Amino acid sequence: MHVAKKYLLLTAGIVWAAAGFNIVRIGWLSTSYMSIATAATAVITFLIFYHMIFKKLIHKHTERILANTEDRMHILRFFDAKSYIIMICMMSFGIALRASHLWPDVCIKSFYTGLGCALLAAGIGFIRQYVKTSTFRLHAN
Repeated sequence: MHVAKKYLLLTAGIVWAAAGFNIVRIGWLSTSYMSIATAATAVITFLIFYHMIFKKLIHKHTERILANTEDRMHILRFFDAKSYIIMICMMSFGIALRASHLWPDVCIKSFYTGLGCALLAAGIGFIRQYVKTSTFRLHAN
């Protein structure tokens, strides 16, 4: 299915926000225990993942999509191959980590909550890029 390339930003936003929400849910429900240390670790995890990884990916993929000369692109091209490989590895690692029970639930809670919030923020970032691009094009016409 091919869509106008600006909708790839919206698609990326929805996919990332949904993934982030799900990861936060998994983390939050992993244990009822909560402490200041758990919350602080979640915040640190969020800051690291969002600012060092996801924020850069938002700009990278936005530029790649908008620079493409095709007016319509396949809906799955909101990521490049490298990003899909990273996503598959992260999902596999997360599933294996939870299944192995190597980390205590409180660690899963803090890490997953922080990571999920970073993914959710990235989703919002992609949606903001979509709105910004759509608004610019409306005013340019």
